[in-house]
Amino acid sequence: MARVLVIGGTQLIGRALVDQLLERADEVVLMHRGDHTPFGDRVRSLRCDRNDVEAVKKALSGERFDVVYDNVYDWQRGTTPEQVLAAARATAPGLARYVFTSSVAVYPIGGVYTEDSPLVTEHHPDVYAAQKANTERALFALAKNDGLPVTTLRPAFIYGPHNAFDREAFFFDRLRDQRPIIIPDDGQATMQWVSAHDVARAAILAATHEVAVGQAYNLGNFPPISQLEFVRHLARAAGCRLQVAFVPRARIQQMGGSLMQPPNYFGVYLDIPAITANATRVTEQLGLTLTPLEEGMRETYAWHVQQPRVPRDYAWEDALLASDGLEVVELPTA
Repeated sequence: MARVLVIGGTQLIGRALVDQLLERADEVVLMHRGDHTPFGDRVRSLRCDRNDVEAVKKALSGERFDVVYDNVYDWQRGTTPEQVLAAARATAPGLARYVFTSSVAVYPIGGVYTEDSPLVTEHHPDVYAAQKANTERALFALAKNDGLPVTTLRPAFIYGPHNAFDREAFFFDRLRDQRPIIIPDDGQATMQWVSAHDVARAAILAATHEVAVGQAYNLGNFPPISQLEFVRHLARAAGCRLQVAFVPRARIQQMGGSLMQPPNYFGVYLDIPAITANATRVTEQLGLTLTPLEEGMRETYAWHVQQPRVPRDYAWEDALLASDGLEVVELPTA
């Protein structure tokens, strides 16, 4: 049994991770900002904003852990290398592993990238990508200079129960409502996905295998799939017919379609230039075989349909679909 700190622990990755740690009978401490957790008295909580360096130092003073799992990124304010290093330094004495959840966004657009490929530059214009890459550089520098036993994970798009981003739920609700799915251009832009369950499995394996010290691990289905293949996967997982409308991106943008804020047209932040990563290292070194996307999405859909329905406003989509020259077609899901 290990004594572990999970920074976060109440949302997508962290929740899946804590479930698995409790199954292992580990002693789990969460550091988070919330008033409660889904785990009751099975975990201990340290209430703290991980972006507050002094508060982190105070909260962790006198604490000792075998493993730290650091999953939190503040999407409103960002999370800097200095904020991550505050937790790493505070927990370093006696630590067996510091597992940091990064992202494939640390690579430039393109690929195929291995874990040894160069990361984006320090001043990359995408703040999220720059902060993740710079944090990895800072953690590996701390490992080199002070011996911190660090491992980083680089997942692609993450899906699963309790996803705060409107991603798989965005499509599942439209499929259930027999709505056409808007496909940008020809739908051939590629994507990679990994389940939160698999990210959690990778984190635990990284903490329990010595080979993982000093390593990074890409996580995502490989080869990547197209956007059109993705919605076919979802339709099969949901057992629904698939209706689509191929819409030029230029028209979507002219009509006000958005990547991050409503009106979203293809989930939240999914229609972006592809970054493709090779994820064979995690299988070769840690023995982890990622869950096939369709299998994972079936499990996610089974969870989704048990949740209260969220009202959907399709007015913007209706206006877009009413544009001249657009046609809704039904496609086979096989």
